[in-house]
Amino acid sequence: MAEPIPIRGDKAPESGRRPRRAAAGPYLYASLRDQIVRAELAPGERLSETELGERLGVSRTPIREALGRLRDDRLVEVRPQIGTFVARISPAAVSDAQFIREALECTAVRLGAELADEESMAQMEENLRAQERATERIDIDSWQLLDDTFHRQICDLSGHPAVWPVNERAKSHLIRLRRLSLSMPDYLPTMVEAHRAIAEAVESHDPDGAEEALREHLRDVLREVPRIREQHPDYFEEP
Repeated sequence: MAEPIPIRGDKAPESGRRPRRAAAGPYLYASLRDQIVRAELAPGERLSETELGERLGVSRTPIREALGRLRDDRLVEVRPQIGTFVARISPAAVSDAQFIREALECTAVRLGAELADEESMAQMEENLRAQERATERIDIDSWQLLDDTFHRQICDLSGHPAVWPVNERAKSHLIRLRRLSLSMPDYLPTMVEAHRAIAEAVESHDPDGAEEALREHLRDVLREVPRIREQHPDYFEEP
């Protein structure tokens, strides 16, 4: 199996304490989802409820609940009598995620281009400058967090706060692809350039230009699929 890109060590909560039972399920879901989309848990890797419970300091019940949600997201697969495994990247899931993300973000950016004000554009510019600094350091972790923030700013500019949570859950499969592409030469500078083009169109109150720039940007990762698949064949479902 291809080696996953090294990201962060997987940890329990920073305090080292067991999460409260009421919060354990959502925490575990978010934690495991993050590890899957960042390739800390590699596609095809077996997930043991017992081992996860011991490592994270929780009972098997919230682990089972979290794995159930991840199964619904198509991020894990359950093989009866065999076990639970991190799902390999599915072309069908990627296609669905791309459709949902384009529909939501491209609609949001059109509204954002109409509603953007000086304060929101200043926040976007601050984010872009931070992206440039992260790119210079080749700091993939920081850059990806800033990328998420940038796209959240686009969604929030629409004035519809419910858009981002739906978009975030849907795009998990695209994030898995993007994570594998971030280490490719010149990829980060290209992404920052694309973000600037989007921001400039929003600032100019140009809905058509903003949508065109964003749609082109969102489709960039799909163009990299053949190269990503060649470099990480074990991460993908069989054709």
